[in-house]
Order: sequence, then C-alpha cells, then structure tokens
Amino acid sequence: MTATAAKIDNPLLIGRGLPPFGQIQPEHVVPAITQVLAEVHDRLTHLEETATPTWEGLMVPLQRLQDRLSWSWDIVEHLMAVKNSPELRQAHETMQPEVIKFWVRLSQSQALYAGYQELAEQRDRLSETQQRILDATLRDAELVGVGLTGATRERFNAIQMELADLGTRFSNQVLDATKAYSLILTDPAEIAGLPPSLLAQAAQAAREAGHPDATAAAGPWRITLDMPSFMPFMQHSQRRDLRETLYRAMITRAATGEWDNQPLIDRILSLRLEMAQILGFDNYADLSLFRKMAPNVAAVDALLESLRQASYEAAIADLEALRQFAREQGAVEADDLQNWDLSFWSERLREAKFAFNTEELRPYFPLEQVLKGLFDLAHRLFGVTIVAADGQAPVWHPDVRYFQVKDESGQPIAYFYLDAYSRPAEKRGGAWMGFCLNRDRHQENGVWTLQLPVAYLVCNQTPPVDDKPSLMTFREVETLFHEFGHGLQHMLTTVDETAAAGIRNIEWDVVELPSQFMENWCYHRSTLLSLGKHYQTGDPLPEHYYQKLLAARTFMSGTAILRQLLYSWVDLELHARYVPGGPETPHQVRDRIAQKTAVLPPLPEDRFLCSFGHIFAGGYAAGYYSYKWAEVLSADAFAAFEEAGLEDEGAIAQVGRRFRDTVLALGGSKPPMEVFQAFRGREPDTTALLRHSGLLPAAA
Repeated sequence: MTATAAKIDNPLLIGRGLPPFGQIQPEHVVPAITQVLAEVHDRLTHLEETATPTWEGLMVPLQRLQDRLSWSWDIVEHLMAVKNSPELRQAHETMQPEVIKFWVRLSQSQALYAGYQELAEQRDRLSETQQRILDATLRDAELVGVGLTGATRERFNAIQMELADLGTRFSNQVLDATKAYSLILTDPAEIAGLPPSLLAQAAQAAREAGHPDATAAAGPWRITLDMPSFMPFMQHSQRRDLRETLYRAMITRAATGEWDNQPLIDRILSLRLEMAQILGFDNYADLSLFRKMAPNVAAVDALLESLRQASYEAAIADLEALRQFAREQGAVEADDLQNWDLSFWSERLREAKFAFNTEELRPYFPLEQVLKGLFDLAHRLFGVTIVAADGQAPVWHPDVRYFQVKDESGQPIAYFYLDAYSRPAEKRGGAWMGFCLNRDRHQENGVWTLQLPVAYLVCNQTPPVDDKPSLMTFREVETLFHEFGHGLQHMLTTVDETAAAGIRNIEWDVVELPSQFMENWCYHRSTLLSLGKHYQTGDPLPEHYYQKLLAARTFMSGTAILRQLLYSWVDLELHARYVPGGPETPHQVRDRIAQKTAVLPPLPEDRFLCSFGHIFAGGYAAGYYSYKWAEVLSADAFAAFEEAGLEDEGAIAQVGRRFRDTVLALGGSKPPMEVFQAFRGREPDTTALLRHSGLLPAAA
C-alpha cells in the first residue's frame, strides 16, 4: 500500500483539521500511529542534523513535528475517555509505550537542547511570548532528563514509561469498577423518598441492563455509582440501610479484586519519588511546583492552613446543626450521624431552612435553556456570539453537539464540541475541557494560515429520560459553567504562537481561574433568571427560587471547603513528605490529615484514594491545591465586576472586555501574576473568596 493510499484509508493519518470521528475505528490506531511515529522519528533526526538556532530554524519546525504526532494520538486519548472499549484499550496499550519513547527521545535530544541554549543567548531577538515558550522548553527538557546519561537515563526513561502505563490502568480500573456495581431495587419500600427524576432514570438504566419491562412507577430500579444516580440517591433515599450500602460501595470502588488500585498507588508514589530524586529534587512535590505559580510547598501549606482556620469552626457548627435538626425530626440516628447520613440530612435541612430542594429546580433547567442563558452571558460579557453548528463536524456519539463562536463582526473565531450526558458504560466520570485544535498562525508554502481553536467540553450530567429533555440540577449547571470557562480561555486566546495559546504554557495552578470565575455567574440574578425556564410551561424561574439559592450559597460552606482541603493536603503530603514503604500507608496518611480537616472521620475501610483519578491518572499530582489557589484569583476577579455594579450592563461589558483581553486572551504568553495584575490592577487578595463563602467573620 502506498503512503497516499494509507492516508485515504486510515482516518487517523489525515494529520490536520477536525477529526473524522464517524470513520475512526479501534483497528485504525496501531497502523496509523506506527506510521506517524516512523515519520516523526525521521523528521526529528533531520531536525537534529540541520536545525539552526533561530526561531524559524528550530522552534517552528519543532512545533510542526510535535503537531504531527499530537493530532493523531490526542484523538486516541480523547476517545479513550469518551468512547472506551476493550478493542480501543488494547490498541492504546500497544502504542502508548512507543509514543512515550518518541516524546522521551525528543525531550532528551542533546542536539535540540544545545540549540535551545544557543537561541537563549539571543533572547533580545525574540518576542516576550517566544521567550516564555523557550524558557518553558528549556525547563521541561531539564525536567525530563536531558542532562542524564548512561544507566541513570535508562532508569529515568523506564520510570516514565511505567508511570504512563500505571495512570492508564488506574483510570480504566476506576471505570470498570464503577460500571460493574449496581443496586437493583424491586420493592416500593426501597425507593421511599426518591424523586421522580431519579426513578425514571433508574428504570431506564434497568431497561438498558436487561429488565425490558422496568418502569418508573413499578420498577425494577437500577442505582449505580455514576454521579447522576449516586448523588440524588444519597440526598433523598429514606432507607438508611441502602444509603450505607451504596456509600460503602462508593468509598471502596477499585479497591478490591481484579480492579484493585492499591498496588498501583504504592507503585506510582514510589516511582514519582525516585524520578524526582534522579532530577535532584527532594521529593515529587518540589518537582511539580517547579512548573507552577506557587513558589514552594510551604506557600501551599500556608494557604491551605489559612483556609482551614477560616472554615473549621464553621464545619463543626454545620455538623451540629445537622444533628440538632435530625433530633427535631425524631431520627434515631441523630446522635450517631454517619458519613452516609450527611447528604440526606443536609438536603432535609436545606429544604427546611430555605423551603426548596434540589429536585424541584430541575424542571427549570433544561439543557437547551441553560445553554441559551450561558451563551447570552458570554455575549454580554465578552462580545462573542455562539450559534449551533451541528452537522458541520463529525461526532463520536449522536448526543454530541457542535457550536461556532463569532466575534463582534460576525467572523468565526472558534468552535467547540459539547458532550453533556453521562454514559457510564464507555465514558469516564467527571467533567473536563480538552482541546481538539489549538489556535496557530503559521506559514504553508509561503502563505500565512490561521488555525482556529476547537475545544472539547465534556460533562456527565443527567441524560434525557423517556420523553423529557436533560433536566439539570443546579450543581450540574455550575459544572457546565465551569467547563465553559476553561473553554473560553482556549477559544478566545489572541496568541498566535500555538505553544502559548489558550491554556498552553499557563502554570497549572492558575488554569482553574476562568472556570471558577464563570461559576460565580450562576448566582447573578439576571443571569440565573435567564437560565431558568420551565421546560413544559416556559415560565421563568420564580424570583423566590433565586433568593433561596442565593441564601443557600454559603450553606455548609465550611464543610465543603474542608473537604477540598482534605483532598489537597493528602495529595501534597503523599508527594512531599510520605515515604513509600515507610511506617504509614497512603490511607493512614489520609486518616492523619482528616484529623484536622474532617469533623466526621472517614471509615476505616474508606479507600477513596483508589478512585482519586485527579492525582493518580490526571495532571493534578502535587497540584490538587490548584483549585483553591486559583479560587482565590477567580473570586477576586469576580469582585471586580461586583465593584463595577453587577446590574450596570455598560460597566459589566467594560470589565468583561478587560477580562477577555487579559485573562482569556493572553494565554501562556506572560507570567500569570502579570496577567492578573493587568486585569485587576493589583495582586490577588483572599478577602473575596472568604466573603463569597460566608466565612469572612470567622476569618476576621
């Protein structure tokens, strides 16, 4: 077969533009990636022999080389997350080691590294953006072992290969363990308290699992560990025994049997420590923070401790309020509340205190209406117009939507896919933004071409059930706004150097700034009222619901912050101070941290670390604190809009444009503190975060 024929026959070999998802099959992966790897290895050899130490002679061909492989392999990685299958896993497992070998060879190239160093001596000829990219390239080369030789380099490379494999296995085993568990309910007494939306969803899940006659009214009902099923059950089930059963299943997920992630955790932590020490760091946290905005572990500890002191007493008061309320309701468990009781009694107290529950809001948040309100907000703040472009791009599932983003003149500037619904059989849990295509201005045959950015926005919200559209919980609305914030930073960038466009080259502990910033608008009156319209009657969300949501915003906020601090500190402790094979297990580390960050201790058998994909299968190792670090920035950024006057549309548009031109536009072209100061006029302050959390008096 000729190379030309191969490119026609194998959709993963096209190498540019939108992925032809309708044509891609698992059997395409191995031949395509094998061919692309052969090509990029040849091109790398040529570049090492011929590169000149100029931007056009070294960095531009280097970027094109990276893009050639990334286009094909990133599609495979994306499909692993949204359309997982045994066949795709096998193909991924076959090619991942070869892909990693190439990236290791590229990053450890002595010839290229010498070129970077020569180019760095001519810094004054480079733009500020190019200098940032070059500095990051030099730093990253050093952090992936360019200075290593002999057996040390071989060992370091072997560690990288094994860590990549372990991360993939960890993620797959969480998916498998989640998919394997379900609770089949057949007795009407077992569904006491469950809302109609969950019953309809559970009946649909039962039909899909081999109970063709299941109905919302008569059952059977299938409850799973997928969040749109698990969370409503924990909030509303009156059967305390079943809540306990489901809770215990959740906290021991991927912790036993064929999907046990505990050995993987031990191995991952050991390898990360060894890798860091090979590079001259004391621990993996120091290595991780070398790339981040936070200067060191002590600075992160100080932020987390300041938030702990502001929230701990509030969390104790939260728990006592639940106990007192349960006593007033005559609950036998009132004086012995357990972890499986907290969501249930929190929801009951919320209902009593604010006269509404999360379920009664669902009919006001059909996905289409929420999108309309979200897009209207983007237009008001940033001057962009978002329109449906379904049918203009191939998709990987019939439910996936495609949208176009236009600027003030009506010109398209970006696109995005939206994969909104939960599909536990093939799609990993959580929500994320990924990039399909990055903004990139480059020359082809002497002609300048601009590649527009294209984002993946992926959520796992409640799918349509029977004849009803996707009716969202308020938390799902917040999640959509969060991921859209990431998408905005990817799509509204004005940086033409692709290595610093969008979210590329931004320090990891700052990337959550625009996402968490967007969540604040869910509590903005006119925005929320534009989102909320009843899916049947079209009636707007009643004013009293807005007032109740606003009042409930800080409900149990001390507890919520402590939970995030627990995750952040456990992550930091495991990567900064934990000794693999030492006197403590990772779970005992978690228990120790929980003594100061949890007012109700975790169960002895709690193995939440076994499904903590953020740090063991994602990019948040020694970086989970980033959510809180960036939340300080995002709350302070939103405070700029509050100071301008949230109901003053002209002022909002003006501040919004400044936010777009700095935080959203500049990407990784400037240091993050400079970008923040360009928007805010000063360094960030924690006051806004504590105020939004209702904890300012406690902090003072």
